Order: sequence, then C-alpha cells, then structure tokens
Amino acid sequence: MASSIQAFRDAREFLLRHLEDYDTAYREFQWPELDEFNWALDWFDSLAVAPDSADRAALWIVEEDGSEGRWTFAELSERSNKVANWLAGLGVRRGDRMVLMLGNQVELWETMLAAMKLGAVVIPATTLLAPADLIDRIERGGARHVVVGSSDAGKFDAVPGDYTRVAVGEPVPGWHNYREAADQEGEFRPDGTTKATDPLLLYFTSGTTAKPKLVEHTHASYPVGHLSTMFWIGLEPGDVHLNISSPGWAKHAWSNVFSPWNAGATVFIHNYSRFDADRLLSEMDRCGITSFCAPPTVWRMLIQADLTKLRTPPRKVVGAGEPLNPEVIEQVEKAWGISIRDGYGQTETTVQVANTPGQRIKPGSMGRPTPGYVIALVDPATGQPGQDGEICIDLSRRPLGLMVGYHGDDERNAEVMRDGYYHTGDVGSRDEDGYITYVGRTDDVFKASDYRISPFELESVLLEHEAVAEAAVVPSPDPVRLAVPKAYVVLASGWAEDENTAAAILNYAREHLAPYKRIRLLEFTDLPKTISGKIRRVELRAREHDESTAEQRSAREYRDDQFRS
Repeated sequence: MASSIQAFRDAREFLLRHLEDYDTAYREFQWPELDEFNWALDWFDSLAVAPDSADRAALWIVEEDGSEGRWTFAELSERSNKVANWLAGLGVRRGDRMVLMLGNQVELWETMLAAMKLGAVVIPATTLLAPADLIDRIERGGARHVVVGSSDAGKFDAVPGDYTRVAVGEPVPGWHNYREAADQEGEFRPDGTTKATDPLLLYFTSGTTAKPKLVEHTHASYPVGHLSTMFWIGLEPGDVHLNISSPGWAKHAWSNVFSPWNAGATVFIHNYSRFDADRLLSEMDRCGITSFCAPPTVWRMLIQADLTKLRTPPRKVVGAGEPLNPEVIEQVEKAWGISIRDGYGQTETTVQVANTPGQRIKPGSMGRPTPGYVIALVDPATGQPGQDGEICIDLSRRPLGLMVGYHGDDERNAEVMRDGYYHTGDVGSRDEDGYITYVGRTDDVFKASDYRISPFELESVLLEHEAVAEAAVVPSPDPVRLAVPKAYVVLASGWAEDENTAAAILNYAREHLAPYKRIRLLEFTDLPKTISGKIRRVELRAREHDESTAEQRSAREYRDDQFRS
C-alpha cells in the first residue's frame, strides 16, 4: 500500500511542478501504478494531519441567506470517520451500493468520504429525480442503501425494495436519522484493504440521446484520474475553487471533490434557489475566489451582467460541460483580462483535452490532449486515425481516468471499445500544432446539400448577436437539400419574439456564415434540456421530423427567404 500512496504523491507533485510547462508534463507524465489504494484514507486523511493543510478549509459553503459554514481537512476527516462508523453499524458493507441524493451540504461530502472509507459503491443522484428515475437507480444499480435529504424522502414511498433508508435533516418516520452519526467514535478502522481496481462510483449518464447508461469507475479511475483535471484547471494548494455544478452529476465529482482536494485546495459553494449573477460576483469578490469553473449556460448568463463589478477576478477560469462559444470567451477576457480555458471530457473519463495553464490559446479550440491521454481522431468510414474524425482514446496506452465500462452492458462496451480505441461519440479536427477543435456529436453533425454542418459552429455565430441568449441548431428535412439548418433561439431580455427580431438575427447569420451554412429557418422557443442542463438536440430533431411529416409548421417559425430583398 505504501508504494501505491507514494506513486500517487509522485504523480501529483510532478504535475504541480509543471503546471505552466505543458510540453514537459505531456511528454514525461506517467500514471501511477497502484495496487492497494483508498483515496479517502490514504490521501484525504493525510491532508487532515499534515501541518500545512490540517487547519486549511477543505469546504466552504455560503447559503442564500448569507449564513455560511467552513470545515477544515481535519474536521471533515473526523466527521466522515463518524459517519463511516455509523453506516457500518447500519449494515453498510464493502461492495454495497448506496444511492447518495443530497444537495450542496456538508453531509454530502461527509457521506462520500465515509462510503469510500467503507469500500461501498456510491450511486450519485440529483435531487431533481422523480420516483420513476429512482426505481431505475435502485433496480439497475442494485442499491442496498439510500442517503437522502428529509424533504426528498417521500419520493421513495413509490420506490419498492429492501434497502436501508437514511434521512438527512428533520426526522422522518421509518428512516434512520443521520444526526445520530455525530455520537460515533471519531476514529475509523477499515475492515480490510481496498484495491485500486475496486468499484467506487456508478454514474447514470444524463441521457441526451437514450436511456441513461451506467458508468462504472474505480478507486483509481476518478480519484487519481482527476490529476489530469487538477492540471487543466491549474489548481494548487491554498486555492479557493468555485465550481458551478449540481450534485449527482460527474462534473460535481470532477471539480467539487477530486481535483481540488487532489491539489489541497478549498471547495467553495454558493447555494441559491435562483441564479443571480450580481450576487454571485459579489460573493466571489468577498470570499476571494481564485479559481472558477462554470458550464456554458452559466457563462452565457454571466456575460449578461456587468463583469467589471468583480474587483478581484479569479486567476484561473475554465468552462466544461459543452464547448464554449467565442463570444463568451471574448466578453470575459475584455472584462477580467483573462481567458476562459475550455476543457473536454465525459462522465466516462476525466478531462481528456484542454487548454492548460501556460499554453497558447487558439480561438475556437479546446486545446491539446492532457497528460496521460493519447487522443486519435478516427475516420468513421475507414477506421483510420487522421486530422479529422471521431475523438477516440488510444487503448494501447489506456489512461487511468477511463471508466471500467458500462456496468452490465457487454454489447455497448464492445461497441465503444472496438478496434483498440475508446469511442467518445464526438467529432473533432486537429491542426498542425496538435490543437483539437470540437465539431459536434456524431449524431448532431448533419449534411445539407452534401456539405457537412457542425451545429456548434452555427450556434456560436448566433450567440454573437445581442438578441440571442441561447441557441440550438438542428437539421430540418428539405426535399431539395436533404436538410437545411434550423435554429431554435431563446432571446435575451428586452427582445420581442417577432418578425423584426427574427429578421435581425437571420440577417446577421447571413452576413457571417458561408452560403452553404446559412440558417434557413428560425424558431423562438424554450430549449429542452436534460436535468443536468445539456440541450437535448435529439428532441429538437425529432420535433423537426414530426412537423415535416405532418406538413404543419410552427407559427413562431420564420424563414430566411422572407427577409431577403
């Protein structure tokens, strides 16, 4: 075990030493070879006793009403020990699966650490799930225990099964009260060893195109694999890192658990019921946020506010979840004097491609492969790597941050791991310097008049127009061109959903896009999204197909040829 711990420490220290030196980091980094390894016991608890980190805030939560709480590494270590001892007394055993459905509250982090120490397998779940989703989690996930907020306990009345029920908050009849954990002993003694290959996490993906897949990660693939994410963000000991993400999704574990605590940084949370850009900027200023990560949806809302109100901008700003549009990057750079660095990864992996600190940033590119990842762009027709194609991971040098596979789905695993590559389902292009530009999902990219169209490229142009807050482009069936680009648009505040606005947007697109990429149709509407906030283009494509078949178009739709002189 000692050799595994040292191997992890050596890999971490190497990346921290070369945060501004991508070439050396990429050329010389090696994933640590691990045998027995438990990140919570072997790494987090070591931060809790180290003189330079024990009293540092590991977690800092600011509530909407202004109240706040801070917990040091030493305090969280002891609190999670108590929770682990209590859960063990309730029958939680090594290998047991546990649904963890809590908001951004200290009990979430305590339970996550406690489960790791016990060797239990965590199934993270968002509080937005309905009973039907929870039945799927319990049945397909094989969950034997659930830990949920008291206000959500009622959802499980409709979820059959013989599982331990733990409620966090006010007492709930028939449920164990989490508060009892505080009475337990503050030291924890594991009942055995944890192998790095033991399962740790089962993630249900957000399901943008199909029924959620069940992604399996180990005690190595996420905790240690997120060294690549630490490197991308540029996190260092003492940073105060704010990541806008909801519990239950992989990005929360990426940047609210593993990458900041790998660095020895503080996880900062600002809880709110409704997003308020001005309030968020105020809290960032007051609390001295040094590192900030947000999905494109939040970045698009932030640039609607006055970013210059933030007197001390964070030194490190990144975006993930979906590609960032150039307009967002330009606005932030103008206000804060710093570039948002895009990063690319999936629930199935840690960050694979990124603009890391010190690299030259090329507009529109999401950067180069991160240390430990060998990326190939595979031509779907020939199966050969080249400069354009599906973004794939070379399995001959399998990265530690790649999932074990889709749990219980041999057929899907064979499909995504075929021909010596892990296939992401995303398409990209690589330039002469090795920078990769995102094109779109393999099922989002479409042909119009035999030209290949990337929805992301067209959406980026639309977002440059001041009337457009959000946009999604999909193919609309056309008898002549096979398909034409159609834009679904959410307007910025102050703009009317009328002919004048449609004309202004379509005229702008016509002026800034090549003729074959021209947006032919535009419709004002809300965008369907997954509960993790990603746009469901598959639903929009289906809507277009149905309307075309029925030959009945929406009254809110406008055609580009209406406005041509």
